[in-house]
Amino acid sequence: MTTTRDFEVVIVGAGPAGMCAALYTGRSMLTTVVLERGIPGGELLNTEKLDDWIGEKSILGWELAKKFEDHSKVFGAEYVTANVSCVTRLPDGTFETVTDDGNRFTSPAVIVTAGGTPVKLGIPGEVEFAGKGVSYCAICDGAFFKQHTIVVVGGGDAAVEEADFLTRYAAKVYVMHRRDSFRASKILQERLFANPKAEVIWNAVAEEVLGDDQGLMSALRIRDVITGEVRTLDATGCFVFVGFRPNTGIINGHFDHDEMGYVKTDTIMQTSIPGLFAAGDLRSQLTRQVTTAVGDATTAAIAVEKYLKARAEGSVVTPEGTGGYAI
Repeated sequence: MTTTRDFEVVIVGAGPAGMCAALYTGRSMLTTVVLERGIPGGELLNTEKLDDWIGEKSILGWELAKKFEDHSKVFGAEYVTANVSCVTRLPDGTFETVTDDGNRFTSPAVIVTAGGTPVKLGIPGEVEFAGKGVSYCAICDGAFFKQHTIVVVGGGDAAVEEADFLTRYAAKVYVMHRRDSFRASKILQERLFANPKAEVIWNAVAEEVLGDDQGLMSALRIRDVITGEVRTLDATGCFVFVGFRPNTGIINGHFDHDEMGYVKTDTIMQTSIPGLFAAGDLRSQLTRQVTTAVGDATTAAIAVEKYLKARAEGSVVTPEGTGGYAI
């Protein structure tokens, strides 16, 4: 049996941005529900530990996620396990958020913090060997590759950090990047270069995932982008970290976005759809870190409180420049 429930704020996604937003809307005494398809934590659950969360020299990803969840619940945030299929702004300016099971959540404001989905390589064998050698989460699957030879594809923070993490399990970790330098932060690069179990393959791309008679990955065919040489690299694991696509497909209707599909917002985190705010990894921005996610979320949550007040008073002002709120 489906239900319809009314809230002042619906938050889609329970990563760092969603949980922080819930903390602030709760502190503003706004009735809040957080809709999350899995365990609260988002990308924190795919991160072994953080050393750049201010106030903590080192903290485990799952531990920080649990702290975020517990803290937000102190101020009354309700968490519901549900996969959101659609967020729609109705003619009267309210929103209807619908989940896959048909339940509806109505609210005058929504904060979308749904993050992104890992980008796949799109090569032969990738789908066939997903879960049988091909993975997109080092924390989730690293322990299955003890004493294996594996390849990490990518050159950003995620690829370099997770490659270093995977060396605790694997006998050998190749990091393959299509360019001759990484985009990752210098400190992460230094750690990787100093790791005797890691080796970098520059200027190369994956061409095909190969398997054995047992249906498991056995090798990766790679191509040198400069010489065109193709060779086979013996490896029983391939971890892909080549980016994320923002989970913006749930937003019904046109919204301003950049060339990669990330949501554009104004300075108060409001999208081009009045009353719809965005924070975290699906927002167009320079960098995507836990610190920036919670900063976005803080701004969005405080802006929502002011938006709802303006809406109740019937105010109509531009959201740009002076922090006004359009309804």
